[in-house]
Amino acid sequence: MSKRAVLEVIALGVEDAVAAQAGGADRLELVTDMAADGLTPSAATVAGIRRAVGLSLRVMLRLADGFAAGDADRLVRVAGELREAGAEEFVLGFLDAGGGVDLAAVERVVGVLDGCPWTFHRAIDRAADRDALRKQLDGMPGLDTYLTAGSADGVDDGFSVLLAEAARRGEPGYEQHLLVGGGLRLDHVPTLLAAGVDGFHIGGAARPQGWEAPVSAEAVARWRTALDAAPAKPPMRRSGPPSRP
Repeated sequence: MSKRAVLEVIALGVEDAVAAQAGGADRLELVTDMAADGLTPSAATVAGIRRAVGLSLRVMLRLADGFAAGDADRLVRVAGELREAGAEEFVLGFLDAGGGVDLAAVERVVGVLDGCPWTFHRAIDRAADRDALRKQLDGMPGLDTYLTAGSADGVDDGFSVLLAEAARRGEPGYEQHLLVGGGLRLDHVPTLLAAGVDGFHIGGAARPQGWEAPVSAEAVARWRTALDAAPAKPPMRRSGPPSRP
Protein backbone atom coordinates (compact mmCIF):
# COMPACT_ATOMS: atom_id res chain seq x y z
CA MET A 1 0.00 0.00 0.00
CA SER A 2 1.35 3.41 -0.94
CA LYS A 3 2.09 5.85 1.83
CA ARG A 4 0.58 9.27 1.34
CA ALA A 5 2.83 12.18 0.46
CA VAL A 6 4.00 14.43 3.28
CA LEU A 7 2.65 17.99 3.33
CA GLU A 8 4.90 20.37 5.28
CA VAL A 9 3.77 23.93 6.02
CA ILE A 10 5.85 26.87 7.25
CA ALA A 11 4.57 28.11 10.62
CA LEU A 12 5.61 31.34 12.32
CA GLY A 13 3.52 30.90 15.45
CA VAL A 14 0.69 29.06 17.17
CA GLU A 15 -2.08 30.47 14.95
CA ASP A 16 -0.30 29.21 11.83
CA ALA A 17 0.30 25.82 13.41
CA VAL A 18 -3.31 25.30 14.45
CA ALA A 19 -4.62 26.29 11.00
CA ALA A 20 -2.10 24.06 9.23
CA GLN A 21 -3.09 21.09 11.35
CA ALA A 22 -6.78 21.77 10.71
CA GLY A 23 -6.12 21.83 6.97
CA GLY A 24 -4.39 18.45 6.95
CA ALA A 25 -0.67 19.23 7.16
CA ASP A 26 1.58 16.40 8.29
CA ARG A 27 4.51 18.47 9.50
CA LEU A 28 5.50 22.05 10.22
CA GLU A 29 8.71 23.92 9.53
CA LEU A 30 9.13 26.42 12.36
CA VAL A 31 10.87 29.68 11.50
CA THR A 32 10.84 33.38 12.21
CA ASP A 33 11.65 36.44 10.05
CA MET A 34 10.57 35.49 6.54
CA ALA A 35 12.12 38.75 5.30
CA ALA A 36 15.40 36.83 5.74
CA ASP A 37 13.89 33.66 4.23
CA GLY A 38 13.36 32.06 7.64
CA LEU A 39 15.56 32.11 10.72
CA THR A 40 15.63 30.16 13.99
CA PRO A 41 12.56 30.74 16.16
CA SER A 42 12.77 31.16 19.91
CA ALA A 43 12.61 28.18 22.23
CA ALA A 44 9.43 29.70 23.69
CA THR A 45 7.78 29.74 20.26
CA VAL A 46 8.74 26.12 19.68
CA ALA A 47 7.37 25.11 23.09
CA GLY A 48 4.11 27.01 22.50
CA ILE A 49 3.53 25.35 19.15
CA ARG A 50 4.40 21.96 20.61
CA ARG A 51 1.65 22.43 23.21
CA ALA A 52 -0.88 23.57 20.60
CA VAL A 53 -0.60 20.84 17.95
CA GLY A 54 0.27 17.20 17.59
CA LEU A 55 2.18 17.49 14.32
CA SER A 56 5.84 16.78 13.71
CA LEU A 57 7.87 19.98 14.02
CA ARG A 58 11.10 20.71 12.14
CA VAL A 59 12.89 23.69 13.64
CA MET A 60 15.11 25.92 11.50
CA LEU A 61 18.76 26.31 12.55
CA ARG A 62 19.79 29.46 10.68
CA LEU A 63 20.90 32.61 12.47
CA ALA A 64 21.30 35.10 9.61
CA ASP A 65 20.27 35.67 6.01
CA GLY A 66 22.34 33.70 3.51
CA PHE A 67 23.75 30.20 3.67
CA ALA A 68 27.04 30.67 5.50
CA ALA A 69 27.18 29.09 8.96
CA GLY A 70 28.43 32.31 10.55
CA ASP A 71 29.06 31.92 14.27
CA ALA A 72 29.35 28.14 14.58
CA ASP A 73 29.74 28.28 18.36
CA ARG A 74 26.45 30.14 18.65
CA LEU A 75 24.76 27.71 16.27
CA VAL A 76 25.84 24.79 18.42
CA ARG A 77 24.66 26.56 21.55
CA VAL A 78 21.26 27.38 20.05
CA ALA A 79 20.83 23.83 18.78
CA GLY A 80 21.53 22.51 22.26
CA GLU A 81 19.05 24.94 23.81
CA LEU A 82 16.34 23.88 21.38
CA ARG A 83 17.02 20.22 22.14
CA GLU A 84 16.67 20.99 25.85
CA ALA A 85 13.38 22.76 25.08
CA GLY A 86 12.06 19.58 23.48
CA ALA A 87 12.78 20.07 19.76
CA GLU A 88 13.26 16.70 18.09
CA GLU A 89 13.53 17.50 14.36
CA PHE A 90 15.51 20.21 12.58
CA VAL A 91 16.26 22.02 9.32
CA LEU A 92 19.76 23.25 8.45
CA GLY A 93 22.32 23.62 5.67
CA PHE A 94 25.55 25.59 5.30
CA LEU A 95 27.71 26.44 2.31
CA ASP A 96 31.26 27.73 2.15
CA ALA A 97 32.41 30.70 0.09
CA GLY A 98 32.90 28.51 -2.97
CA GLY A 99 29.41 27.07 -2.92
CA GLY A 100 30.47 23.73 -1.46
CA VAL A 101 28.90 22.22 1.63
CA ASP A 102 30.48 23.54 4.84
CA LEU A 103 31.00 20.05 6.18
CA ALA A 104 32.75 21.18 9.36
CA ALA A 105 29.83 23.40 10.38
CA VAL A 106 27.23 20.76 9.51
CA GLU A 107 29.11 18.11 11.50
CA ARG A 108 29.41 20.38 14.53
CA VAL A 109 25.70 21.14 14.61
CA VAL A 110 24.60 17.58 13.86
CA GLY A 111 26.87 16.43 16.69
CA VAL A 112 24.60 18.08 19.27
CA LEU A 113 21.36 16.81 17.72
CA ASP A 114 21.82 13.30 19.12
CA GLY A 115 20.64 11.58 15.95
CA CYS A 116 17.49 13.68 15.56
CA PRO A 117 16.05 13.63 12.02
CA TRP A 118 16.81 16.71 9.97
CA THR A 119 16.35 18.30 6.56
CA PHE A 120 19.12 19.86 4.47
CA HIS A 121 17.30 22.93 3.19
CA ARG A 122 17.42 24.94 -0.05
CA ALA A 123 21.09 25.74 0.35
CA ILE A 124 21.40 22.76 -2.02
CA ASP A 125 19.83 24.96 -4.71
CA ARG A 126 22.75 27.42 -4.36
CA ALA A 127 25.43 24.74 -4.27
CA ALA A 128 28.14 24.72 -6.92
CA ASP A 129 27.66 20.95 -7.38
CA ARG A 130 24.45 19.35 -6.08
CA ASP A 131 25.64 15.81 -6.68
CA ALA A 132 28.93 16.39 -4.85
CA LEU A 133 27.08 17.92 -1.91
CA ARG A 134 24.82 14.87 -1.62
CA LYS A 135 27.77 12.50 -1.80
CA GLN A 136 29.66 14.43 0.89
CA LEU A 137 26.65 14.28 3.22
CA ASP A 138 25.91 10.63 2.53
CA GLY A 139 25.66 8.75 5.83
CA MET A 140 25.38 11.90 7.96
CA PRO A 141 23.49 10.96 11.17
CA GLY A 142 19.83 12.00 11.09
CA LEU A 143 19.78 13.39 7.54
CA ASP A 144 16.57 12.05 5.99
CA THR A 145 15.30 14.83 3.69
CA TYR A 146 16.42 17.40 1.12
CA LEU A 147 14.23 20.49 0.69
CA THR A 148 14.75 21.71 -2.87
CA ALA A 149 13.18 23.45 -5.84
CA GLY A 150 15.80 21.99 -8.15
CA SER A 151 17.05 25.52 -8.82
CA ALA A 152 17.69 28.74 -6.93
CA ASP A 153 15.04 30.29 -9.21
CA GLY A 154 12.25 27.94 -8.12
CA VAL A 155 10.41 24.81 -9.18
CA ASP A 156 9.56 25.98 -12.71
CA ASP A 157 13.25 26.37 -13.50
CA GLY A 158 14.33 23.27 -11.57
CA PHE A 159 11.60 20.85 -12.62
CA SER A 160 13.82 18.65 -14.78
CA VAL A 161 16.40 18.43 -11.98
CA LEU A 162 13.72 17.36 -9.51
CA LEU A 163 12.50 14.60 -11.84
CA ALA A 164 16.07 13.40 -12.43
CA GLU A 165 16.86 13.30 -8.72
CA ALA A 166 13.59 11.50 -7.95
CA ALA A 167 14.60 8.84 -10.48
CA ARG A 168 17.89 8.30 -8.60
CA ARG A 169 16.22 7.54 -5.27
CA GLY A 170 18.09 4.74 -3.53
CA GLU A 171 21.50 5.49 -5.03
CA PRO A 172 24.32 6.59 -2.67
CA GLY A 173 23.58 10.19 -1.72
CA TYR A 174 19.98 9.89 -2.95
CA GLU A 175 18.40 7.71 -0.26
CA GLN A 176 16.76 10.69 1.45
CA HIS A 177 13.22 11.93 0.91
CA LEU A 178 12.77 14.65 -1.69
CA LEU A 179 10.77 17.54 -0.20
CA VAL A 180 9.86 19.93 -3.00
CA GLY A 181 9.29 23.59 -2.22
CA GLY A 182 10.09 27.04 -3.55
CA GLY A 183 7.61 28.39 -6.08
CA LEU A 184 5.66 25.13 -5.91
CA ARG A 185 2.16 25.23 -7.44
CA LEU A 186 -0.74 22.81 -7.46
CA ASP A 187 -0.29 22.14 -11.18
CA HIS A 188 3.19 20.76 -10.47
CA VAL A 189 1.81 18.10 -8.14
CA PRO A 190 0.55 15.33 -10.49
CA THR A 191 3.83 15.00 -12.40
CA LEU A 192 5.91 15.09 -9.22
CA LEU A 193 3.75 12.45 -7.56
CA ALA A 194 4.00 10.22 -10.61
CA ALA A 195 7.79 10.59 -10.50
CA GLY A 196 7.86 9.31 -6.92
CA VAL A 197 8.29 12.61 -5.06
CA ASP A 198 6.90 12.01 -1.57
CA GLY A 199 7.17 15.41 0.13
CA PHE A 200 5.76 18.87 -0.59
CA HIS A 201 6.59 22.09 1.27
CA ILE A 202 4.50 25.26 1.14
CA GLY A 203 4.78 28.70 2.72
CA GLY A 204 3.23 31.51 0.72
CA ALA A 205 0.83 29.05 -0.92
CA ALA A 206 -0.73 28.49 2.51
CA ARG A 207 -1.29 32.24 2.92
CA PRO A 208 -3.52 33.62 0.15
CA GLN A 209 -3.51 37.03 1.88
CA GLY A 210 0.28 37.22 2.03
CA TRP A 211 2.92 36.74 4.73
CA GLU A 212 1.34 39.37 6.98
CA ALA A 213 -1.72 37.12 7.32
CA PRO A 214 -1.81 33.73 9.05
CA VAL A 215 -1.94 30.32 7.42
CA SER A 216 -5.31 29.51 5.87
CA ALA A 217 -6.71 26.11 6.84
CA GLU A 218 -8.73 26.14 3.61
CA ALA A 219 -5.63 26.72 1.48
CA VAL A 220 -3.80 23.88 3.22
CA ALA A 221 -6.83 21.63 2.72
CA ARG A 222 -6.71 22.27 -1.05
CA TRP A 223 -3.11 21.02 -1.07
CA ARG A 224 -4.02 18.01 1.04
CA THR A 225 -6.78 17.11 -1.40
CA ALA A 226 -4.44 17.46 -4.39
CA LEU A 227 -1.77 15.29 -2.79
CA ASP A 228 -4.30 12.62 -1.87
CA ALA A 229 -5.86 12.54 -5.35
CA ALA A 230 -3.24 10.05 -6.51
CA PRO A 231 -0.89 7.90 -4.40
CA ALA A 232 2.81 8.71 -4.36
CA LYS A 233 4.65 5.97 -6.24
CA PRO A 234 8.31 5.07 -5.74
CA PRO A 235 10.45 5.47 -8.86
CA MET A 236 11.87 2.41 -10.56
CA ARG A 237 15.28 1.35 -9.29
CA ARG A 238 17.98 1.52 -11.93
CA SER A 239 19.74 -1.71 -12.82
CA GLY A 240 22.59 -0.16 -14.79
CA PRO A 241 25.21 2.44 -13.92
CA PRO A 242 23.78 5.60 -12.32
CA SER A 243 23.32 8.61 -14.52
CA ARG A 244 23.89 12.16 -13.36
CA PRO A 245 21.07 14.71 -13.16
